[in-house]
Amino acid sequence: MKKRFTKGIARMIACVLSLIMIAGVCATPVHAAKKKDNSRAKFAMVFDSNYYASTYPDVVAAYGTDYNSLLTHYINNGMKEGRNASATFNAIAYRDLNADIAAAYGENWAAIHEHYAVYGKNENRAALYTKNTKKQTAKQNSNQNNKSKNASAGTVLGTYTTYYDATIARATNVVTAASRINGVVVGKGESFSYSATILPRTTANGYVSAPIIVGKRHAMGIGGGVCQVSSTLYAAMLTAGLPATERYPHSLAVDYIPVGWDATIAGNAKDLKFVNTFNYPIIINASADNGTLTVTISRY
Repeated sequence: MKKRFTKGIARMIACVLSLIMIAGVCATPVHAAKKKDNSRAKFAMVFDSNYYASTYPDVVAAYGTDYNSLLTHYINNGMKEGRNASATFNAIAYRDLNADIAAAYGENWAAIHEHYAVYGKNENRAALYTKNTKKQTAKQNSNQNNKSKNASAGTVLGTYTTYYDATIARATNVVTAASRINGVVVGKGESFSYSATILPRTTANGYVSAPIIVGKRHAMGIGGGVCQVSSTLYAAMLTAGLPATERYPHSLAVDYIPVGWDATIAGNAKDLKFVNTFNYPIIINASADNGTLTVTISRY
């Protein structure tokens, strides 16, 4: 009887172990829940779709006025192109004008947006390039006095300097384009087109063949170098707090200006444009001499 009882207990234990093994084999494995990516929400904390749509009509023409479409463009393209997220915030400016932000967050743009929304705005931190918060390279700082002397009469709103090789053919196009925007006055509320102002890039208009960027490749073309002038103008616009209504980055990096500060020109397809948002006329002064290109925007 005892032997039979013992065998019964053994069978029960074996059955239970079998069930446990079957359950272990057949049960669906449990995976750790994936952490939800909330970076988009952090960008949205600062993003003003109404401002973005009214300031950048080229984006509206391509993406419409839907909030999510505009926010997606800003996150994927606009921010890197140097566009403002709102009337009071430019991500690149916020990072570069606040050394502790740059040190803490580097290229973590979502965190940079969140910091401004939660702390920076209340602390009145600089978040736009203005005449009081100019981003200067080491060479620009060393030449600030010279630039001030070359500025036109009136209050300087924004200025920027880049450098080029004056011994190559490309320099001809830089000098020609600079001379065509020099002295241009833009009245209050008036629009400016860089491409129209410098005239079509043809030999008849004084341009020569030089290296250009086409479809992420280097090539030769009439007018190569005019984009350095448009980029320097755009940088002056950023320091003046003057937003572009049309602006495109190069498909490849250029070495004469920081990332996000360039503005490429391509025939009639790509242009640099702005509307004078100041309550007074402004004047553009540009000089290209012996390898130094300076563009200044001043009150006229």
